[in-house]
Amino acid sequence: MKTAIKGGKVVTPLEVFEQADVLIEDSAIVAVGPGVAAGEHCETIDAAGHVIAPGFVDIHVHGSAGHDTMDGTREAIEGMADHFVKHGVASFLPTTLTMAAEDIMAAIRAVHECQQNPVAGAQPLGVHLEGPYIDSAKKGAQPVQHVRTAADLDYQGFFSLGNVRMISLAPEIDDNRALIGYARTRGAAVAVGHSSASFEQVVEAVRLGVNQSTHTFNQMEAIHHRKPGAVGAALMLDDIYAQFIADGVHLHPAIVKMIVRLKGPERATLITDAIRGAGMPDGEYELGGQPVTVKDGAVRLKDGTLAGSTLTMDRGVRNIAAFSGAPLRECIQMATLTPARSIGVANRKGSLEPGKDADIVLLSPDLQVVATIVMGKIAYRA
Repeated sequence: MKTAIKGGKVVTPLEVFEQADVLIEDSAIVAVGPGVAAGEHCETIDAAGHVIAPGFVDIHVHGSAGHDTMDGTREAIEGMADHFVKHGVASFLPTTLTMAAEDIMAAIRAVHECQQNPVAGAQPLGVHLEGPYIDSAKKGAQPVQHVRTAADLDYQGFFSLGNVRMISLAPEIDDNRALIGYARTRGAAVAVGHSSASFEQVVEAVRLGVNQSTHTFNQMEAIHHRKPGAVGAALMLDDIYAQFIADGVHLHPAIVKMIVRLKGPERATLITDAIRGAGMPDGEYELGGQPVTVKDGAVRLKDGTLAGSTLTMDRGVRNIAAFSGAPLRECIQMATLTPARSIGVANRKGSLEPGKDADIVLLSPDLQVVATIVMGKIAYRA
């Protein structure tokens, strides 16, 4: 069965058509461009006055709508997927915390089950392991009692189902270095995160296979004019995709603009780092067994430490536009094609091209989500 999304401003994001169509057959994109649906006998979605863009790809997100990846259940992933699709997300990486091995494995199994038997809404692409192999001095909101090195080899179990797409770790710790190559040979991206690594140590880690920085600037060595630190490495090394949280809380708008300017849309990667309190009222929630408070869009531990966010991907795109002044094509690329490339799924996700999965978001002129299509089916309509 064919479906035509007709007459909208198509942002692929590799190119922009001011008035064009996207033709879908079953779960795949068949054609993109002006008039490609002319004469086709198919279901039609009128997109006149709207932006047609790839579905957003969130590669770093812990939870939302009262659910968390670490709940370790299909119900949790389903609840997250339902919330995300309302904000234009078509695919995502449920992200774990620094916890006991059995709790991490429960989360990995739950995600795997949802990959094998797809949920409604946004689709999990695999798992992002954030920790547990981090630097306790840069733990942020990660539970310190579970911080460890990779020396005990429990990570081999984490990779046993083949669905770990990314792992964030502290590469300056000797016992963690062997894990970099191990992860890369199993198809996972590796990010420097929650780390005290120096500039030089990140350079060495990139040689070993690190290709990302986790929530750039947050919980890593800052820039000093004689010590560029991990932040300097993330900004200056072309091999690194720089994840950033554009919520106006984790980073000053000028810092978002700097990341976008220095990395460009090909390497700047929007993430939400959202927790179970995202999409919920202000109040008390839980993260890794710790109480956190959501107030005015910020999430904090009792000591004031930031503990994830309540950001959504659509709001993140709007914020990038407002903070950086980047053109629409670039703002969308940082939420779609760039994260897809960073975890090795750009052959099927992240752009509107023939043969790719029909993951599509319709946006109003002010970038509010009108509808989200996942694998060729309407998963959400405002």
